[in-house]
Amino acid sequence: MSSKIILITGGNTGLGLEIARALCRSSKSYKILLAGRSLEKAIAATEKLASKQLDGSTTVEPIQLDVEDDESINCAFKFVEEQFGRLDVLVNNAGANFDRELYLGKVSLREAWNKSWAVNTVGSHVVSSVFIPLLLKSADPRLIFIASGTATLLGQTKEERFTDKAPAKGWPKEELGWSAYRSAKTGMNMMMREWARVLKEDKVKVCAVSPGLLATGLGGDQELLRQMGAIDPQIGADLVTSVIEGERDTDMGLVINKAGVQPW
Repeated sequence: MSSKIILITGGNTGLGLEIARALCRSSKSYKILLAGRSLEKAIAATEKLASKQLDGSTTVEPIQLDVEDDESINCAFKFVEEQFGRLDVLVNNAGANFDRELYLGKVSLREAWNKSWAVNTVGSHVVSSVFIPLLLKSADPRLIFIASGTATLLGQTKEERFTDKAPAKGWPKEELGWSAYRSAKTGMNMMMREWARVLKEDKVKVCAVSPGLLATGLGGDQELLRQMGAIDPQIGADLVTSVIEGERDTDMGLVINKAGVQPW
């Protein structure tokens, strides 16, 4: 049986790279397409994985894919179509948090919100739309989005996270918030639900995975994130791998986390 073909956007760093590393540790065989905005960085990440890979059954190939660039997405699609003729798993991992840049004065309010939605929500939607024809050629197609624990509406009302606490009265607010990022990820949850609806009769397994607060570069200062309780990215990657390998198939159409299913 041929190896499953898995495309991971934003695969050259953070959670994406850890997902690739976790798949390399699996007893199953995969063809991983590690996508990055920069082909050079994707190549470097692939070489890093190859140097530490113990089992040669899984292979990793770098490709260039920028979720904000339609030409880049279309070129990646043509490459996968010509080389493999199908795609078994699409992991929409590429994401970005621009709230910290807004806080530091590096971008305007409008830029922070526009880019948050462009990368986290619109980008993953466009990539999915382009690659659906190849997923439909798979015997077991899976469409996965990376969610966030900050995007649960119920959780936000309970003030369970550091992002949910009300700041002191007065204006302007001096503390850092994640409003743009979490709003985009909340919108992504509905987008995922729409894909689950649209692809229901095509038997595509669609879900989102909420890996937890991870100590990656996504949220800015990794040491500060660890102080806030951020966990090793490998833990989140192992969760995504379990979804890829069918261990959470009863939770399709939902936001999956380590504890079970994340409330809306």
